[in-house]
Amino acid sequence: MRAWELRDAFGLEHLTLVDRQSERLGPGQVRVKLRAAALNYRDLLVARGHYDPRQRLPYVPLSDGVGEVVEVGGDVTRVAVGERVAGCFAQGWIAGEPSLERLRRTLGSNLDGCLREEMVIDAEGVVRVPAQLTDVEAATLPCAGLTAFSALFTLGGLRAGQSVLVLGSGGVSVFALAFARVAGARVIATTSSKDKAERLRALGAEQVLNYREEPAWGRRVRELTGGRGVDLVVEVGGAGTLAQSLKAVRPGGMIALIGVLAGTQEKLNILPAVMKQVCMQGVLVGHRDGFEAMNRAIESSGLRPVVDRVFPFDDAPAAFSHLASGEHFGKVVIEV
Repeated sequence: MRAWELRDAFGLEHLTLVDRQSERLGPGQVRVKLRAAALNYRDLLVARGHYDPRQRLPYVPLSDGVGEVVEVGGDVTRVAVGERVAGCFAQGWIAGEPSLERLRRTLGSNLDGCLREEMVIDAEGVVRVPAQLTDVEAATLPCAGLTAFSALFTLGGLRAGQSVLVLGSGGVSVFALAFARVAGARVIATTSSKDKAERLRALGAEQVLNYREEPAWGRRVRELTGGRGVDLVVEVGGAGTLAQSLKAVRPGGMIALIGVLAGTQEKLNILPAVMKQVCMQGVLVGHRDGFEAMNRAIESSGLRPVVDRVFPFDDAPAAFSHLASGEHFGKVVIEV
């Protein structure tokens, strides 16, 4: 079995294609022949050693992947040979609130990830993927798709007629735009690219703001909502954009804290959050029940993930570099 590893040091230059012996299948486990794996910004942080400097090496990157079950261990009834499945990011989080124990085992960090030809994984940690999606499309669901779904619905309680602000055009933001439009919500988006602005409008964004031309975009969002502010902000920027998100959200609204694209530390006046009684809710992907609920929503709505580029397995380092460039719109995927 071939796999990409970071062996002795962090950094994309240390990604190495290796031959590994296939793992033995134990009770309650399944063997999955992987077909596609998708990249998230977190995968880039892990590979560079920025996410957890104590990350064990060697490890196989990427949290998101989809493939076919080719073998099942004893006592497995949840899935069968021949079914297409994706692994859950947090293998022990089936439902309910997160806990240290439920978040202890995560793919692509303390558990080997999906950038390999096959993996052995607990049957309780996989879900069937929507039948109408290709392998490349389905590979985008476990982290970016579920994070957006959790932010909007599981945690955000989004309803038809409400308003959502999405930042940029990465995987989570594009998924959030698509899900919000399916739910009947109004969407405002930000970007710095005219081309990406047109694509965001084509996906259903009612207004798109260029954050370089309008650095005070939080105030502009309030103006576009009649002075009220949006009901929910999908905040993927982090500390560098949070002040503007606080200006954009309505009193009593919610900011879903997801990403750190604009940094993790910044001086911040928290008074607006207090005076407006804003809920700032951290979002760490989601549980297996949420994954299955999202898949049902995708099946019933016909929604299809937006894929920016697909790279062959042998060119995996180029896929990381493309993600790092920030030029992508939607998801970057590797065919296995």
